[in-house]
Amino acid sequence: MLKLCGFQFLLLVQSAMWLNLEGLRVSGPLKDMDFFVQEGGGPRILHQFTLEPPAVSFRMSGEKAGIIDIEPRTGILYINGSLDWETKQVHKLQVESLDKSGNKVKGPYSVTIHVEDINDNPPEFDQKRYFGIVRQNSRPGKPFMYVHATDRDDPTTPHAQLSYSILHHFPNPYKEMLFQIDNATGAISPSRTGSYYLDPQKQAIFTLVVSVKDMAGTTINAFTSSVDVIITVMESLWKAPPIIHIKENSTQVHPVNISKVWSNEPDVIYDIFEKEKLPRLPFSISKNGDIYVTEPLDREEKDTYTFFVVTKDNTGELVDKPLQIHVIVDDINDNPPVCQQTLTVIEVQENEMGGSNIGTVLATDMDKEDTLNSRLRFQIQSQEPEFPEKNLFYIQKDTGILQLTGRSLRKRESAKYFLKVLVTDSKYETICDVEVHVIDINDQIPIFEKSDYDNVTVAENMTIGTVILEIQATDGDEPDTGSSLIIYQVKEGDPNNTFIIETDSQTNRGFVKINKALDFETTPVYNLVINATNPEPLVSHVQYNSSSTTMFKVFVKNVDEPPVFLNPVYKAEVSEDIPVNTLVMTVEAYDPEKDSVRYSLEGDVRKWLRIDPATGRVYTASPLDREAEEIYSIEVVASEQNNAAQKSKAPLILHLLDVNDNPPEIATDYPTFFCYPVSGGERTLIQATDADKQFFYSKFTFSLADEMNARNNWEISKFNATHAYLSPKHANFEEKVYDVPIILNDNGNPALQNKVNLKVSICKCSSENSCFIEIDREHSWPTPGQAIGILLGVLLIIGAILAGTFYHMKHKEKKEKSHPKDAKDKAELSTLA
Repeated sequence: MLKLCGFQFLLLVQSAMWLNLEGLRVSGPLKDMDFFVQEGGGPRILHQFTLEPPAVSFRMSGEKAGIIDIEPRTGILYINGSLDWETKQVHKLQVESLDKSGNKVKGPYSVTIHVEDINDNPPEFDQKRYFGIVRQNSRPGKPFMYVHATDRDDPTTPHAQLSYSILHHFPNPYKEMLFQIDNATGAISPSRTGSYYLDPQKQAIFTLVVSVKDMAGTTINAFTSSVDVIITVMESLWKAPPIIHIKENSTQVHPVNISKVWSNEPDVIYDIFEKEKLPRLPFSISKNGDIYVTEPLDREEKDTYTFFVVTKDNTGELVDKPLQIHVIVDDINDNPPVCQQTLTVIEVQENEMGGSNIGTVLATDMDKEDTLNSRLRFQIQSQEPEFPEKNLFYIQKDTGILQLTGRSLRKRESAKYFLKVLVTDSKYETICDVEVHVIDINDQIPIFEKSDYDNVTVAENMTIGTVILEIQATDGDEPDTGSSLIIYQVKEGDPNNTFIIETDSQTNRGFVKINKALDFETTPVYNLVINATNPEPLVSHVQYNSSSTTMFKVFVKNVDEPPVFLNPVYKAEVSEDIPVNTLVMTVEAYDPEKDSVRYSLEGDVRKWLRIDPATGRVYTASPLDREAEEIYSIEVVASEQNNAAQKSKAPLILHLLDVNDNPPEIATDYPTFFCYPVSGGERTLIQATDADKQFFYSKFTFSLADEMNARNNWEISKFNATHAYLSPKHANFEEKVYDVPIILNDNGNPALQNKVNLKVSICKCSSENSCFIEIDREHSWPTPGQAIGILLGVLLIIGAILAGTFYHMKHKEKKEKSHPKDAKDKAELSTLA
């Protein structure tokens, strides 16, 4: 600690005397005082107390720390050395004044010296080296360790505010650091890159050089310290377990622990969520990551389960990536064999040889396929009847294929056999019932009742599906079997399948029907040969012969048919400006009976077309107009020359292609006006239209004609392809209607131009900003003479009405007075009578 010697102290006092010059307020009477002094800085004078008689000296006591004192005679309060904030922050002193006898005059007064801190201490880590462990795939930003440093300076000032950073990173294989540090707390955590790339197989040890600065790291003069941090990367604990196998229908007390997972972080919350939406998920997880199955599982109901395990922190945020858990339900033999059919029916022909496969007994087992639990064995348990001998049948034990053992079966010996087949797996057994039907062999051929059905005559326009003939054959084999069912086919005479024959399965009767339209001109006569066969093959020593064949002729009767058009519809595209008498198309029809065909048109309401009645050539008869009708549809009529009643019609559709043959016009949907008086700046929107297709007026041009002083009074400006603005060029317009000559060009090919005189009203406007036109009084009110005439006419009409009413009332009164006398006369006449 720096102290003053006698000479130095003398200089200090002289300095105090100099400081007491006017303008410096470092002296004053004795009173309570507080001083704020930075630590360090060496000796200094704080204040000079002035003596007040009878006081002749001062005395100080208290926490002087060996360097704080007062000069008794001059009252100079000084520090003879440097204060240290880290040693003592506040010095409390008492000062009093004394008289010549040493008695107290004033005081004691409190003098407090507050020591202010300066940044004179570097931060220090609490360890010389740090060691930490991080798990692979740890969450980015989640601290796995902390470093801590302290600073002896005042913690309420920036001198002790510390900031941490990573200076170096050994090794650093990537552009971005694998670790990060919280500059305020010293918490070290994986960066996003580190969370992804940290792998103990690639690099297990990292060394970080961590720096700490005071002054919150904001100035270049801050004190700095550093320390090494050794980090060991360990394998991630958060791993999906291997596939979990659970035996079905377990008898253990549930829940049963089946696996466990560990998070890389402590105090996480484990949870399960489904990948599949099931009525219930029979799994749960404990707070420690133990996975349980909560109930017995049934493999036949569901053989695999997939779900996810997640971890969350106390805020609900995910900590680790979800783990997918696979569970396989292992099979046990808990299902008996099941016959696929309640009764298996097998048909066996009489001529089947010994060793022939006659059918298969089918059974299933719901246990896991291709395991011993679902392996089935077959065995014939019984045969009824056991005639003509036992063991007529054999079954392959692993496949269920049923075979004849030696001899062929005979229906006359037994038409049916009943077998009971025992089906077993390694634990269960089931009986399947089998019924074997012995069926007659196909040793009889169908025989027609007639070998020739003569002939049939049918009109060529007979409807498809019509029955033209019924035929009959018989078969001596067992009824209602494939051996006795008869199939009829046209063997010869019908290469185009014009006829079909359908069989009534109950009676074996055949119905010959028309399958395709007949045409006398193509085929007037059919010589048909019909075969009768069975769907079941004949036995080897029996063959079909002529008894299974019949024949008949079909004569097609000619019918006068109308002409037939070669095309169902005739279409053409022509330009609307083609000249009159231009060939548009040619239609063509023929008559099946080779008669000549005449052509005519129907529906040609616009008289645009004509047709050559002999050749079918269609020409334009008058100018076409697409704007009148773009798609023109009429009908072409083809009729026989010798029988006009036989006729056919076909649509003729003419699509007219547009040409630019209509000049543009101004749309007049609403009147054009400006409010009077014109103030300037007004404008109104005008629109051009064109009857041609939009192709020709995709862009209109608007301009003013050089007449009627139009260009001096008006101006026109483009708005878009179809609209323009018209506006007055000045305000000197009268209240009247003006003709504005506008030239419109449609820019078509060829371009058409039109001059239009647009009526523009300059008029007074209503409050709704619409044109208001006053009615002329001389046309709306009658003249005085007309008014007098109207008044006299009204008075005459009223007088006539009053006179008629008065006359009617008088006449009625007179009639009522004469009525009593008439009544008396009638009574006297009645008495005389």
